[in-house]
Amino acid sequence: MAEKNQVKEFFKLGEVGNYFVRVFQKPDPNAKSNFNLRMMHGINKISIIVFLFALIVWTAKRLM
Repeated sequence: MAEKNQVKEFFKLGEVGNYFVRVFQKPDPNAKSNFNLRMMHGINKISIIVFLFALIVWTAKRLM
């Protein structure tokens, strides 16, 4: 039973995984809108997408 819990804990998303999920969710309509916050989230989305694209390109080059 203890081994099963270790595997479950290993694949748990935690705070970092939850952040990535929240970045791509629709904003809360009841939350106060702030220009700086919107720009920060927009830049974060762009950087995540560019990073994933670079990771795919790097992996494809390594496999060829």
